[in-house]
Amino acid sequence: MKQIKLSTEVSIIPSEWKISHNSKVLTIGSCFADVLGRQLSNYKFPVLNNPLGNIFNPLAITRILDSALDGKLPNPALYIQDSDHIWFHHDFHSSQWSHDRKDLEMKLIGKLNTVREFLKSSDILVITLGTAYAYRHRQSNMIVGNCHKMPGDSFVKELLHPDQVNMALEQLILKLQPFQRNLRIVLTVSPVRHTRDTLPLNQVSKSTLRLVCHRLSEKFKQVEYFPSYEIMIDELRDYRFYEEDLIHPNRTAEDIILNAFARAFIDTGSLAFMKEWDAIRQMMLHRPMHGPTKSQLRLLQSIHAKLRAISENTDVSSELREIEKRIQEFSDLQ
Repeated sequence: MKQIKLSTEVSIIPSEWKISHNSKVLTIGSCFADVLGRQLSNYKFPVLNNPLGNIFNPLAITRILDSALDGKLPNPALYIQDSDHIWFHHDFHSSQWSHDRKDLEMKLIGKLNTVREFLKSSDILVITLGTAYAYRHRQSNMIVGNCHKMPGDSFVKELLHPDQVNMALEQLILKLQPFQRNLRIVLTVSPVRHTRDTLPLNQVSKSTLRLVCHRLSEKFKQVEYFPSYEIMIDELRDYRFYEEDLIHPNRTAEDIILNAFARAFIDTGSLAFMKEWDAIRQMMLHRPMHGPTKSQLRLLQSIHAKLRAISENTDVSSELREIEKRIQEFSDLQ
């Protein structure tokens, strides 16, 4: 009988090193960095997840990490105030804002310091590259991370050259080596398509980023590439794996990509915990159809016992509080 395959699987060689629940992970970059960081955090890994908001082009990512490592102040020439008198900074996402310029500066410095302190003891840095297209701020002649909907004639759009991107990331990696010698770096190209650039130019952009990732993973032993983009366009080559905008991966696609990441980078002990945690979360989602019953109380007590058992090694304090509250509510109804 002929075997039928409905997709081309992306072959991933498991990493020689592994992530455990003792590994500290920093994610930074595009919105997919946020997705991966949130997923790992939901499985109780210690994660600092995209702390400065989404950053799409690699030069902006490297400049922010460089500022964090060296304790540099945000470039004063890149602060702007919009028509609602809200302050932003062109290097940072629009989620970083304030009604007062000095207050915004202090917030940004505080977050950069948080990144620096976290990196001192981090085990994994995941950098998600979104696009090789960037915007040059005419007044400062600098590539910026965010235009903040300022007038288009304030910027020049340009396609970054592979050597330009490679040099910036290579310098960052070389700076990270003495800062945290045990740090492993995972590079990935975001599976989100930038259709505003047009699909052909999106491919040019992604190809630029992919080429750079390949070169760096070959040159540095502590750098590995994870093919999230390839999984999306090859294994999941169907619009049923996209959100309604036909750009962003949907929840199913995100879970498939996380599973691939887990097989490549997460150790067996943590994989077993993730499976156990899935079962506990599923039990916690159960809601009784017939009001408080003895069987429901037994379920809550069972969940409580499981949470107490894993609380010695994992912070499940919020889940314990929730279950204890539900048990107390059950008792109050008796």
